[in-house]
Formats: sequence, structure tokens, C-alpha cells
Amino acid sequence: MTSHPSLSPESISLAVDSLRPKLTAFLQELVRSPSLPNREGPVQAIIGAKLGSLGLEVETLTTRFDELAGHPAFDDDGFSLDSRVNVVARWPGCGGASGRGSLLLNGHVDVVSPGDPALWHDDPWSGVLRDGRIFGRGSCDMKAGVTAGIFAIEALQRLGFCPARDLLLSSVIGEESGGVGALTTIVHGVRADAVVVLEPTGGAICPVQAGALTFRLTVQGRAAHGAMKCEGVSAIAKFLPLFQAIEELDLRRHHDYTNPIYPNPANIAPISIGTVRGGEWHSIVPEVVVVEGRCGVFPGESPAEVRALLAATIDEAAATDPWLVEHPPRLEWFEGQFESCATPVDHPLIAALSAAHRNVHGREPAIEGVPYGADLRLFVNHAGMPGVLYGPGDVRLAHAANESVGVEEVVDAVKVVAGLVVSWCGK
Repeated sequence: MTSHPSLSPESISLAVDSLRPKLTAFLQELVRSPSLPNREGPVQAIIGAKLGSLGLEVETLTTRFDELAGHPAFDDDGFSLDSRVNVVARWPGCGGASGRGSLLLNGHVDVVSPGDPALWHDDPWSGVLRDGRIFGRGSCDMKAGVTAGIFAIEALQRLGFCPARDLLLSSVIGEESGGVGALTTIVHGVRADAVVVLEPTGGAICPVQAGALTFRLTVQGRAAHGAMKCEGVSAIAKFLPLFQAIEELDLRRHHDYTNPIYPNPANIAPISIGTVRGGEWHSIVPEVVVVEGRCGVFPGESPAEVRALLAATIDEAAATDPWLVEHPPRLEWFEGQFESCATPVDHPLIAALSAAHRNVHGREPAIEGVPYGADLRLFVNHAGMPGVLYGPGDVRLAHAANESVGVEEVVDAVKVVAGLVVSWCGK
């Protein structure tokens, strides 16, 4: 990092601390805007206005499926075709001899459903601040990360910093359902020399992500009165050996795969059943079961390989049952189809981010892979941008009731990101 006194880690820390009340209020405002799919417009307006108030060049890019449909990474997530907007802000570089390159800070504002409100201590959209934590759907995943990126820019502006190379920030939609927002920015030519996706990693630097492929499995039975069970064929019963085969495949795959960057070797690219729907009435033998889940993709695997493997596993299990031979299960792939991706651990971005983390926390960050899919793979695989996941929050709280993030975590992330911008984009 530069030795200029106004850009020392201590000065950055003081500048960020002075913004704590504004940062907290802004994150609460974002959480209070329920940005479910197709409803991201209001929160994007808040973010666009904030970025504009910082004097940045702000552009909105509408996600249009007709512009994306021919792209190999496009996933039709089933939501609106042309009414969802992404915000891209640019802090133009001032030039100069220093600065390794341009940088993109990325985050998504779409959130998953809060589920049953009775499971929440507060309204899921309350944004309430309690015991140093902000609660609400999207607080952790990942409006905290978006906030961290924005306030890193504001803190550096207060210190009179101007990057030698462009700094960009993109706030996108559609991450949870396949990444159409990030893909929109890529198709429109948004590029930088590196990207940090501000997902909740708990301060770990994550240059490797597994992939995840959403699937639907339909198993056919034959309906009958429950009192005449022997006349029917239970689709639930026929699904059970298929479920067992899928579970065994998951265990076998993890047993046969090793990757030292992952902290838990048994949870790198899991196969998980998320929903099971079957039966029409308690006294009817169920005629059909529809199962939906996600099938993990190990780093280095192609989605096509994994699809073929799951299909073969289901076919082999079905081949042992005469009914399923005559009525084969139907496997479909839909919505999110996340590839895996990796940035080399010796990439200069990781060294620069590690130094910025060390300046704030006084220790080396963990370097880990993550078992979930994210927009990172779009930037790495389809835009040629090396990058990492790094941001505030605990991903184990994401998608859960009473989701929350610690304000101190967000403040620390702002300091780290600001330090990275100084060392990477230069002055």
C-alpha cells in the first residue's frame, strides 16, 4: 500500500469508522426493500441514487432475455423478460504510473423468499438493529456486501483518493436463480482486470467455487384407494431407492475427490434434495412424486459430465425395478445451472487482498473454496476476469429464518475493500 499518510490503513480505518452511522442506516434501508425476483427495481433505485451522489458514472442495464438467449451461460429463470435492471457505476481512473489495473466490485440484490413469517423473531423485512446485528432477509446475502463496496468508495473519496485505474461497482439481479443480471453486464461489455464478488465469506478469500445444477425428477406410480393398496403403485415407494442411489452417489463422489483448498472434504459439491411433492389425499396411493434439488459440480468438472452421471445413476437404480423399467423416471434440468470456476491461488489479486485483510485484522485470511454456486463463475469463465469471493457475513445464516449480519463485520469489510482498492487500482 502507498505510504501517503492520508491513505494509510489507520487513516482508512478512521474514515470508515466515521461513516458507521450512515453505513448502518443504508444497509437497513436496503433490507427494508423486499427485492424478491421481479421486485428488485426499488432497491436498485436506492443504490443508483447513492452511487450517483458520490459523483460516479452510473448506468442502468436492463436484463433482456432476447439479448442473452444465445449465450452459453444463459439460464432462463422464468421471471420477467425485460423489466429487471442492473446498476453499474464507474469511478474513472485518474491515470498515473502506478496501479496494477482496474477492479470490479460486484454484488447481487435479489433475495430468496423469507418463508414462514412465524419462524422469524421480527418481520423479515424489518432491518432491525439489535445487539450489533442487522436482521432481515438479504441482510447477509448479500446486501451487506453491496453496502461494503459502496462505502469503501465513499471512505476513499473522503480521503481525497483517486484511483489510477478504473474502479467499477455492479449491483445485479437474478443471482439466486442463475445469474442473468451478472451475465447482462458481461454481454454489455463491463470488464475489469479483476473482480471481487462481495458474497458472505466470513472474511475468507475464496478463489474457487463449486458449481450447482438444479434438477427435477418425476416418478410415476399408479393411483388406487388406500384401502386397496395392493391395486396401486406408490410413487413415493418407487422414489425411495432412487433417493438412496443419489445419496450413495454423493458419498462416493466426495470419497473419490480431494481438493486441499476446501475445509470440509465431505462438503465440496453436494447433491441435495430440496423439495418432495407427492400424493393428492391421505387415502389414495400416490400416483406421482416430483422431486427438485441441486447437483453439485466439482471444480474442474463440466456440467455435462455431472448431468450424465446423475442420469446414469437414476437409470441404473430404476433398472432393478420392473415398474420403473416400464415407467422410467423423468429427469429435467431447469433454472440455475452454475458452473464451477477457479482463480489460481498465486494470482496477484489474492496477495493484494490478503495484505489488505492483514492490515485490518492483524492476521492472514483463510484461503478456501466454497461449495455453492455464485456469479463469480460468469466473470471468470465467460469474461476472462480473475476473481474471488470475499465479503462480510456468515453464509450459514443466508436463506435461513432470522438472517442477520454483524455491523462490525460490514465495517471491517469496508476497510479491507478500501485498502485493496488503494493497493490494486493505485494512485
